[in-house]
Amino acid sequence: MLNLKAFRTLRNDDEYNAALKEVRPYFENEPEEGSDDAAHFDALVMLIEQYEAKHYVIPAASPIEVVKSVMEANNYSRADLVAVIGSKARAADLLNGKREMNLDQIRKLSREWNIPAGSLIGGISA
Repeated sequence: MLNLKAFRTLRNDDEYNAALKEVRPYFENEPEEGSDDAAHFDALVMLIEQYEAKHYVIPAASPIEVVKSVMEANNYSRADLVAVIGSKARAADLLNGKREMNLDQIRKLSREWNIPAGSLIGGISA
């Protein structure tokens, strides 16, 4: 029987690193679903994620950083951006940080490039 009493929140970097070391073999040899090993793997992942969320906060990307990242990942050019938003000058202003996207541009980019609209809206904190 699995002993769940042994699991608790990771308290420091040493415990975090030990959990990372312990979870690593599961990625190479995935445990059978429903097994004690699978439950152990799931618990370790949750503890690691919780620790990382608290101690290694990743700041949200700005909307223009999201657009630039999508452009780079998909080999999109400025011309591709112009094709979506409809204006060469506006695309240049957006990429240079001189303007923010308006709602229509957010909708178009979200639909055409499959970017979640929420990641294209600036100033929202979690």
